[in-house]
Amino acid sequence: MPYLLVGIDTEGDNQWDRASRANQTFESIYALPALHAVFARRKVRPTYLVTHPVVSDPRSAETLRALREQGGCEIGAHHHAWETPPFEPDDVSRHTYALALPPERFARQLASLTDAIDAAVGVHPTSYRSGRFGFSTSHVSALEHAGYLVESSIAPLFYETHKGGPEFVEAPLQPYFLSYDDACRPGTSQLLELPVSAALHRRYPAWLQYRYARAPWNYTTKRILRKLGLARMLWLRPSYSSLEDMKQLARRLAADQVPLLNLLFHSSEAIVGGSPYNRTERELEAFLDRLDRFLAFAVSELGATPVTFAEFRARFLSA
Repeated sequence: MPYLLVGIDTEGDNQWDRASRANQTFESIYALPALHAVFARRKVRPTYLVTHPVVSDPRSAETLRALREQGGCEIGAHHHAWETPPFEPDDVSRHTYALALPPERFARQLASLTDAIDAAVGVHPTSYRSGRFGFSTSHVSALEHAGYLVESSIAPLFYETHKGGPEFVEAPLQPYFLSYDDACRPGTSQLLELPVSAALHRRYPAWLQYRYARAPWNYTTKRILRKLGLARMLWLRPSYSSLEDMKQLARRLAADQVPLLNLLFHSSEAIVGGSPYNRTERELEAFLDRLDRFLAFAVSELGATPVTFAEFRARFLSA
């Protein structure tokens, strides 16, 4: 039976928008107790991956401390290269990927983020996700040195090199210990990669999946293939995917004995107007309904066991 993981990128409101990045608000963080109640009802154990501005906001830090004291969740780290000290003023506009940082600045930002979470919430984080999936294998040593044990920035078939971003096209869906030179191959580090659950809606040979992911005129080509019904991505992301698509993907992963269902969304998706998604009360209600019904399906029908990221690593090692 698989494990169910829910990793929430816990960040300021609407980080897709440059003005919002420059003038942070945290309404979605203040609303986390209502979201957490959805998880508690399904006995789901989320991992809240939090950014530096979030834990620097006193009310947000208080909210996270209260959730941690209630139990049933983990507090990890979510690194935004454009707003974690030390950063450059233009980084907010550039929406900088962490993979573009010099190694020394990445290490300093990671230390700043880790210390801020420890000071604000009272826990040293051991789980990590990079904003915009901007992870690089050059980060592995720094993460190990800072005490991290789990990484979850890699999504199979993900390709954003045309935007200056990462490529994880050939990454597996199975968890694996990262190498120091190839993000998509197992290695000898102690940092366990928990890939985000994502796959094509049909089973194609690996070489064809890779060609799809790296297609020229990337967005246009994929939009055409989707409209033709030939290829489209399924994600465990309730703002991206329908309930039926998430169920289809989860059933396939369970049938293939992938030991984790790793669901992702942002805290700001769980309020009206906090993201490009869920812009109305009706859209938000539909999002929460999809999320709740998928959690119920995963636990009841698939028999998935809810765990946090750190709990999964412990069970993975003991298996």
